[in-house]
Amino acid sequence: MALADHLRELRNRVVKSVLAIVVFTIIAGVYHKQLEHFLLEPLPQCDKANAGQYHGRCAQVSNIGLTAGFNWMLKVALTAGVVAAVPIWLYQVWAFVAPGLHKHERKYTVVFMICGAPLFLAGVGCAFLVMPTTVEVLISFTPNTTTPILPPEDYFDIATRMVLVFGLAFEFPLLLVMLNMVGMVTGKRLLGWWRGMVMGITVFAAFATPSADPVSMLVLAAPIWALYFTAVAVALLNDRRKARRNPDAELDDEEASHLDLSVQPVAGAEAVEASSAPVASAPVAAARREHMDDIT
Repeated sequence: MALADHLRELRNRVVKSVLAIVVFTIIAGVYHKQLEHFLLEPLPQCDKANAGQYHGRCAQVSNIGLTAGFNWMLKVALTAGVVAAVPIWLYQVWAFVAPGLHKHERKYTVVFMICGAPLFLAGVGCAFLVMPTTVEVLISFTPNTTTPILPPEDYFDIATRMVLVFGLAFEFPLLLVMLNMVGMVTGKRLLGWWRGMVMGITVFAAFATPSADPVSMLVLAAPIWALYFTAVAVALLNDRRKARRNPDAELDDEEASHLDLSVQPVAGAEAVEASSAPVASAPVAAARREHMDDIT
């Protein structure tokens, strides 16, 4: 395809993705009240039903400004539309890139897309599981004589960052498996990194969670630990499969392969009879013979 054809193809894919996001955003806007209630549920709100439940450390959710409620509704609806349209715009990205990939590259990318979405959703679920504890710990720093006033947009920004961090963190083991499949890292090397990986994942979880409680940190770190060792097991099995097909698969580019230098028995010579006696060639003239010698 010419460059202009590629640009037209890209434009069509982008338009389809945007239309899908717009449609899901409109649907989410119709049900924005239910979505807002679901998002604000982790907040320990100050009302008569649970006034004394949080020992004075509850939150007063308030919209500050005339257009704050409308902006909050648009942000919730647009975010929900982007998330709901993930299968459609991911397919559009795949359809645009797939013609330029080799057969084995298409197989790897399909596996990545199939496994990537469930892992990201699992990270989102863990984020919502940790959200109530995170909110309560952050609100606990407020003095007892005051009531924190939380604009929904600020809370939504924190929740969105946590969802993205948890979701992308759950994609890390899948990235390790993909690097192993393309031959950039071996399973033995990944297993040798386990001490540093466990420590790095723990430090990352400590910084990624806004609260300082160990529960939130462990809720993020423990699944990533399990996924990391699962990725190591998959990489080891993949290396074993490659070794059965090619014994020299794990050799470096500058490392020589093993040569079999053992002596092999040679069968006896086989006599071949000529079909007819060779015909004697005519004698070569002296002048021609000298000319041939000069050429030689």
